[in-house]
Amino acid sequence: MREYKMRRGEYLEDRIADMEDTVEEYFGPISGTESYNDTDLLVVEDPDNPVFDRVTVGRVPYGSKKDKLALDIEERPAEDVIAEGHVEAAEDAVTVKNDFLEMATGRDAKARRDSMKRSVEDDADKPDSV
Repeated sequence: MREYKMRRGEYLEDRIADMEDTVEEYFGPISGTESYNDTDLLVVEDPDNPVFDRVTVGRVPYGSKKDKLALDIEERPAEDVIAEGHVEAAEDAVTVKNDFLEMATGRDAKARRDSMKRSVEDDADKPDSV
């Protein structure tokens, strides 16, 4: 499960007013919920795109900090998808994921990558507990 933070000065609730409608629009019908960090995330068991096997997404509150977006997309093996003739769906899957994340966080793929790199570098600077 990856957690994504919002662009500076923006909040998830401002960008996505209705999480359920937005998730259904991008990924397909919601089939249930799953618990994660004391919150319920939405689960799409049968996503519209045949590349996706399962999608789990939702808002993760952090008290005094800004909420983050949690997203976990389980994908089918590329060989299986291509063998079934869903080459265009494979290309579309990347677009759907990136479009959803950019709409939700206000950050494009490059900004998200840079942010993840910084967080890994910051963790490396912290001393291990002895």
